[in-house]
Amino acid sequence: MPTADCRLLHHGGIMRCLTYLLLLPETLKNSRKVGKHSGGLPLCYEILTLSLSKKKKQKMAAELYPAAATTANNTLDLAGGNNGTTFTGTAGEKPTEVEVSRSASSTATTPTTSSSTSGTTQQNINNNNVDPLSWQSSHPTLRERNALMFNNELMADVHFIVGPLGESERVPAHKYVLAVGSSVFCAMFYSNLAEEESEIHIPDVEPAAFLILLKYMYSDEIDLEADTVLATLYAAKKYIVPALAKACVNFLETSLEAKNACVLLSQSRLFEEPELTQRCWEVIDAQAELSLCSEGFGEIDLQTLEIILRRETLNTKEVVVFDAVMNWAVAECKRQGLGPNTRNKREVLGKTLYLVRIPSMSLEEFADGAAQSDILTLEETHDLFLWYTAANKPELGFPLTPRDGLKPQRCHRFQSSAYRSNQWRYRGRCDSIQFAVDKRIFIAGLGLYGSSGGKAEYSCKIELKRQGTTLAQNTTNFVSDGSSSTFSVWFEHPVQVEQDAFYTVSAVLDGNELSYFGQEGMTEVQCGNVTFQFQCSSDSTNGTGVQGGQIPELVFYA
Repeated sequence: MPTADCRLLHHGGIMRCLTYLLLLPETLKNSRKVGKHSGGLPLCYEILTLSLSKKKKQKMAAELYPAAATTANNTLDLAGGNNGTTFTGTAGEKPTEVEVSRSASSTATTPTTSSSTSGTTQQNINNNNVDPLSWQSSHPTLRERNALMFNNELMADVHFIVGPLGESERVPAHKYVLAVGSSVFCAMFYSNLAEEESEIHIPDVEPAAFLILLKYMYSDEIDLEADTVLATLYAAKKYIVPALAKACVNFLETSLEAKNACVLLSQSRLFEEPELTQRCWEVIDAQAELSLCSEGFGEIDLQTLEIILRRETLNTKEVVVFDAVMNWAVAECKRQGLGPNTRNKREVLGKTLYLVRIPSMSLEEFADGAAQSDILTLEETHDLFLWYTAANKPELGFPLTPRDGLKPQRCHRFQSSAYRSNQWRYRGRCDSIQFAVDKRIFIAGLGLYGSSGGKAEYSCKIELKRQGTTLAQNTTNFVSDGSSSTFSVWFEHPVQVEQDAFYTVSAVLDGNELSYFGQEGMTEVQCGNVTFQFQCSSDSTNGTGVQGGQIPELVFYA
């Protein structure tokens, strides 16, 4: 491209100007219509030395983009080339004139915008306080710069209206980032059937969950909370973001307990997460009474209710199952806007009622409970009483056999037991031992030695603690027959014990002083597919340790 050697008079002197060939973006070329040189030669621009203040010299810049291209209320910061010039533009500000010379010795003015005005430093940048003049350089890594764009209007090319009508939020985003992180978004924005709308409505996703999804896609950061994790799992499944979905499942597994196990079972089936489903069953089976009596049980759907009632391994009495079903029926009536009367409860239950194994209750349990609930017809009540009492039993619509429940396992930590005339004595002191397991289990109780001097009755207090916090305890009595057999003492409910953490079990017995005691104790015991490790406890004041003493057995479910 030909150039011109131009001279301009400035302050009475002659200054030779360097000619610049500006390589402008195509958009600039289309937006800047400049007249041709009178001689037919292309125009030649020269940057003039202006008599500006020092401050203005530092802020002087040539405008490299049309004002119409800027987004309202956005601040753009474009790094310059080798000369280090910074080009800035803020929509809505009053332009500052910068003189540009033409080779024909005529002077033209081109408007450019300045970012020096206070109040425009922070506009619609929702997640950080960003200095528009230097945010790229102050965030040196790609991850940091990407994270800065999360929930940010800056350069956003799509907006989502997230949530149901009346509760929705408008969320800015960037198509490229979303398409890289999700095949669903990629198809949404870049396939043959790509969305052309600038706003996309997502009424079935909670705004908080959608923001967690976007934050992960922008920064690899995952912020999960108990209140939003299920909604986040739904969003991760919907937009096929498996790493986030896996993190949600792991979060749910670690927070799983009896009070939410039934709800999570329902959700795990919906989301087709077999590992989470299996963990839910472990809790529901072992802690069935706590799970069925929880508020969450009333929130499950009918199909999940049916699956639970068909479960053979529920470790509870059938009267507990019946009461839980009645509570679910009341909750379902409220969901359907019905009064919780007998007719409506029977209607919402339908044939599901016949999955309750009423005949497996004792006669007393049936008479005090189901028979007086009014949920059964007079004919059903009559036939059930006959089934309990008559030799010629009628046919019933209810399953007759009791549930199998869970078979308790026992970890025996001594290789032998003994007794002597002067030891071991129960005298109201604490026997204690610490243990850890390599797999999550449920401690149901302890196996204890009894009297070595014949039949005797003991009062007993057992306790399970972790790091000084009491997780379970029970005070009860048991009778020893004078043999070296162990006698089971149970906690009120089985207690979940996590892997690779030490727990302390203790027993304080009062009664006949002389008792059997264990010998040749083991520091590690393999019991089925669970490995136990034992170590001495500082709580033990009656001599029990790893090598010998009391608390010979741990009774558990796995």
